[in-house]
Amino acid sequence: MYTFLMILILLVCLILAGAVLLQAGQGGGLASMGGGPADNVVGGRQAETILTKGTWWLGGAFMFLALVLSVMSAQRGPEASRTQELLQQQQAPVGGALPLGGSAPTTAPAGGSPAAPGTPPAPQP
Repeated sequence: MYTFLMILILLVCLILAGAVLLQAGQGGGLASMGGGPADNVVGGRQAETILTKGTWWLGGAFMFLALVLSVMSAQRGPEASRTQELLQQQQAPVGGALPLGGSAPTTAPAGGSPAAPGTPPAPQP
């Protein structure tokens, strides 16, 4: 479902961008702000076309889909944390594996005997 909504929002984005780019501008831009009645400053009222209506509907659909996807991605938290855990394991140093507790032993072996061959010496406190 999540993948379907992601594809749908991408399609809505592409169509929305095309609809916005196809619309005619209100004319003048900043150059038209030189004077005249207050209605002309903001551009006046234009006729509703199918393109402007479609832009409003596509904009609403985009916002709705973005909200739904943000809620769904917040609920996918445990899956995302598992991915983070796997990435951290891959970035951990390979040599000198630590015990399950996550920390190296801090005391020397009893009896003063040397450690087994191939293991790093224990750090001194």
